[in-house]
Amino acid sequence: MWRRGFIAARKLSSSSSEIPTLYSFLQPSIFALKRPDPPSLDPPKPQDSQNPYRILSQDSQATLESTLKNSLLSNNTDEAWKSFKTLTNCSAYPSKILTNSLITHLCLISDTHNLKRAFASIVFLLEKNPRLLDCKSVETLLNSMKVANTAAPAFELVKCMFKNRYFVPCEVWSNVLIDISRKNGSFKAFVKVFNENCRIAKEEKLDFMTPDLVACNAALEGCCRDLESVVDAENVVETMSVFRVRPDEISFGFLAYVYALKGLEKKIAEIEGLVSGFGFSDRRLFFRNLISGYMKCGNMESVSQAVLRFLREGNGKDSNFAQETYCEVVQGFLEHGGMKDLASLIIEAQKLESSAIAVDQYVGYGIVSACVSLGLLDRAHIILDEMNAQGGSVGLGVYVSILKAYCKEQRTAEAAQLVTEISSSGLQLDSGSYDSLIDASMSCQDFQSAFSLFRDMREARAHDLMGSYLTIMTGLTENHRPELMAAFLDEVVEDPRIEVGTHDWNSIIHSFCKAGRLEDARRTFRRMTFLQFEPNEQTYLSLINGYATAQQYFSILMLWNEVKRKVSVDGPQRLRFDTSLVDAFLYTLVKGGFFDAVMQVVEKSQEMKIFVDKWRYKQAFMENHKKLKVAKLRKRNYKKMEALIAFRNWAGLNT
Repeated sequence: MWRRGFIAARKLSSSSSEIPTLYSFLQPSIFALKRPDPPSLDPPKPQDSQNPYRILSQDSQATLESTLKNSLLSNNTDEAWKSFKTLTNCSAYPSKILTNSLITHLCLISDTHNLKRAFASIVFLLEKNPRLLDCKSVETLLNSMKVANTAAPAFELVKCMFKNRYFVPCEVWSNVLIDISRKNGSFKAFVKVFNENCRIAKEEKLDFMTPDLVACNAALEGCCRDLESVVDAENVVETMSVFRVRPDEISFGFLAYVYALKGLEKKIAEIEGLVSGFGFSDRRLFFRNLISGYMKCGNMESVSQAVLRFLREGNGKDSNFAQETYCEVVQGFLEHGGMKDLASLIIEAQKLESSAIAVDQYVGYGIVSACVSLGLLDRAHIILDEMNAQGGSVGLGVYVSILKAYCKEQRTAEAAQLVTEISSSGLQLDSGSYDSLIDASMSCQDFQSAFSLFRDMREARAHDLMGSYLTIMTGLTENHRPELMAAFLDEVVEDPRIEVGTHDWNSIIHSFCKAGRLEDARRTFRRMTFLQFEPNEQTYLSLINGYATAQQYFSILMLWNEVKRKVSVDGPQRLRFDTSLVDAFLYTLVKGGFFDAVMQVVEKSQEMKIFVDKWRYKQAFMENHKKLKVAKLRKRNYKKMEALIAFRNWAGLNT
């Protein structure tokens, strides 16, 4: 009996190409309890000629139903399936609730073997006892088939429902079959099922089987895009009219495609009038499909006319097609037209485009960006050269898309050269474009291109320079190029649009000191003070550490003399004399043997109530001046001797 159900399922397909697909889905057999055993497709041998099935007693049937129910509760799928098969093989059926619970259970396991069981169960019930089948179970199975992407069985199931007059609302199966069709790239099979559903709905007058707009559009897509049939498409439109399904922009878009493909200009004019009549203001989708249709048949002249007509109708303010459309256009011109025609299209489009729209909405930008996305940057250059050869002005959209490609590929030297060309042509990039180019240049350590771009940015009178300025300074700092930082800062320091601060000079001084380039650090320090930037504690700490590393302690003494003048207890504070600065001066001056200056620092710290840890400086003295005798100093330098004694007393070295 189950084998007969299986054979019936195989006979459902009207297309011989679909039978092997369905057959492979159902193999190996799901009917044997022991899965490795191959099935036999022969009908079961009857137990006697009068009664081919064993009749179950009421007690036996109740026991099997109880076993089925308990197996489902305990998730014992194989035992549940065994009980169900035993019942149905004896011409008995579980209750409707149990039957549908089993089907739902089999569908939700996410297992192909049990999905086959669910499919076979529903096919069998459709043939033998459809009243037991709940519509929700069919929907659950279809959704599981969508997840498993089993296209042929899903379509066969719906056909089986039609054959056995098991009618359900269209949306129960249509959305699932649409998703499966889209995933598999063809709506041909959907069109057949859709037409059969509509035939039944009309003949049987079953309003609940009326297709919705989504299903109608899917059928139109199959007729127009896959079958490329005007007759089939218009039949779907007629069906929509019968069922009072109002078309939308998508509906007219598919019709535009097939009419353009077949060169039916009068039909195109008719549906254009309908688009306006239905009040659809956004005609982008219509023109996109129109362009695709012309592209498919190689009518490049009509492609150009459609693009330009769309611009005219939108007053040059609405030309933002999707990248997919621009890619189609580029590929079409490469196959059927040429770069000259493509350049001419951009030139003509620029004449119609409004200057008020954003750069990335220009046709030229879209076409060149499509070239880039297709890996055809060299063709973008050819378009640019061809536009120049034709004497047309090159719009900013063309340039910007090429510049973005340069950024992505880190071809920053070429980008900088192109920016110079853009500036010389009288066009002006926005700050965001400059920022992106400069960031790309710094990322690949092309510092000269970054400087060139920043100069162009300043000359273009861009207002927001700080973003790119910080990008350059940060990149140079990370790459340890203080000499370039100094040159760059010196070039821009007087530009009022750039807020240069002490911290910028500190970064350069710190980098020079860290690299041991103390003369450069001193030169930067002098330049900083000459331009009236006030050094702070970080400036002096960097210099102290640099001098200490080179053991230039006298230079540290000179720094102290300068700091001493800036630090005042009573007057205004020109410098924050904090613990870190006190510690740096004390430690290095002790190591250098300038004890008079050491005691000056100590006195100043006491005045300002800054805590000092004497142990660190005592250690520095013992490491560097352990053998220094007071008696010898008395004979040579009395003042130095007094300073030494004062330090020893302060540090506790005389105890």
